[in-house]
Amino acid sequence: MTRPTPETLAHSARRARTAAEAPGDTDHIRPAATPVRPAPAQVSGAGSLVRSLEALGVDVVFGIPGGAILPAYDPLYDSSVRHILVRHEQGAGHAATGYAQATGRVGVCIATSGPGATNLVTPIADAHMDSVPLVAITGQVARPAIGTDAFQEADIQGITLPITKHNFLVQEASEIPRVLAEAFHLASTGRPGPVLVDIPKDVLQAPTTFTWPPTPDLPGYRPTLHPHGKQIREAARLMSSARRPVLYIGGGVLKAGATEGLRKLAELTGIPVITTLMALGAFPDSHRQHLGMPGMHGTVAAVYGLQKADLIVALGARFDDRVTGKLDSFAPDATVVHADIDPAEIGKNRHADVPIVGDARHVIDELLAAVTAERAAGRSADLADWWTQLDDLRERYPLGYEEQPDGSLSPQYVIKRLGEIAGPDAIYVAGVGQHQMWASQFISFEKPKTWLNSGGLGTMGYAVPAAMGAKVGKPDAVVWAVDGDGCFQMTNQELATCALEGIPVKIAVINNGNLGMVRQWQTLFYDERYSNTDLGTHKHRIPDFVKLAEALGCVGLRCENAEDVDKTIEAAMSINDAPVVIDFVVGKDAMVWPMVAAGTSNDEIMFARGVRPVFDEDDI
Repeated sequence: MTRPTPETLAHSARRARTAAEAPGDTDHIRPAATPVRPAPAQVSGAGSLVRSLEALGVDVVFGIPGGAILPAYDPLYDSSVRHILVRHEQGAGHAATGYAQATGRVGVCIATSGPGATNLVTPIADAHMDSVPLVAITGQVARPAIGTDAFQEADIQGITLPITKHNFLVQEASEIPRVLAEAFHLASTGRPGPVLVDIPKDVLQAPTTFTWPPTPDLPGYRPTLHPHGKQIREAARLMSSARRPVLYIGGGVLKAGATEGLRKLAELTGIPVITTLMALGAFPDSHRQHLGMPGMHGTVAAVYGLQKADLIVALGARFDDRVTGKLDSFAPDATVVHADIDPAEIGKNRHADVPIVGDARHVIDELLAAVTAERAAGRSADLADWWTQLDDLRERYPLGYEEQPDGSLSPQYVIKRLGEIAGPDAIYVAGVGQHQMWASQFISFEKPKTWLNSGGLGTMGYAVPAAMGAKVGKPDAVVWAVDGDGCFQMTNQELATCALEGIPVKIAVINNGNLGMVRQWQTLFYDERYSNTDLGTHKHRIPDFVKLAEALGCVGLRCENAEDVDKTIEAAMSINDAPVVIDFVVGKDAMVWPMVAAGTSNDEIMFARGVRPVFDEDDI
């Protein structure tokens, strides 16, 4: 018998769930079911696959056909399920992720075997890190050929084992309805995540009988939704007596649909709120109690609020290294209440004094009741001094930026005006790098599901296909992708998909001619030795983004000075029958501030280059 490795055990722990799931508790993330023919029907395995998707309420899938998956494309031709033909399988995966993040429903992508399946690995890993409900369906070589290194064979089940919530290799056509139902249930319940379904070609071709609904068989999978009452009461007691508490809010609050409850809890307690990169929009940026984003490029008030807190109430957050900085120096005086639906996250990075396993919506609702009881008994915290200190920090160290010394366009100004013109109802999708951080800082996020980005994996190339998926899921919303010139060149081919499919996304390319975040690190930590970060999009204009946009069937615009920013954005806003790309040519040396250098303590936050915040002895 093979002994499990520590890595296997760790992965199993993450996937484990306990206690019973109450019916209907996860309806907010389940796909809507649609009626199907009640009588058994003789179909192929491929027909059973497509009928299963219809029965699960799937309205759109993103994919590319190929040899092993081709049998599925014949019944798909007559299906009510819309198929969007992407230009690269990575685009299919990110589009499905963007769809899922914007709608809360399961995103679906399809690819063939071998390279088709392996091209999905990055978006699957991305969805895994950010807990996105995704089902990836891949073709596989016929069962007799598995393990023979057949043409376009890859063990995608084995490859994706560490980056999926679960995965399946279907062995019989009769299993397809049950496996699809289980895949969607697993992806959308508990801690959401990606599930892969790999189907051999001969299984797709085999005759079978389709019946619905199937009987799921998931022994041991019972996510805990309702928290333990004793832990809730202890958390409420601590919240009612702390002198320097903070609410540390992660993406789990958004996924649980708990934003209204969060606002009520914050206003009831008066506790400062800090939202992570994945939680922007969970609590209004404009709310007086919002300190901003924590971590490497967080606000000074948020970073120091966490660092000097005596109580951290973490809801749906995982104490990521980008938030904590050097872990052993993080929040040394804080008692930690950690609530998460995934028991494997609690205590993984930071010891939890009060561990709470449960869905964030139920945790917050029960905290509201428990805190109300505390207040009725005359117990509530006096936070006046704490707020005086935090307000002083906000006033002395607000987010801001300096104009470029060479007179070039400031990227922060572009992004700030984009947010102000497009407004809080637009959906903003960011790539990864400086532009992502500036978007998180200078766009005001007032509503849930209006900010999409690749947080955990940090995937360059995410923005364009994810924006496409978001626009498909929310066709009436204005969808802006804020991308960098480096990210944009990785997946911009999906703009051809948008043009042909009638998906009018809008792309703001923040073109600084460089891999901007890498250049920033080279400036700060490598003596300005700019090794391989100049992309040539400034000096040589290769590619010319306006001409590239036009070649891909889009409207191309360019803006190079501050006077033209507003009218260029407004021109893009007026075009709703085609994708639009704006090439914003900005300064190459703009930096993201504040900054906590990787591996250092949050106490060492820099407000600007060479500038550390200065605190009086009486400060926090």
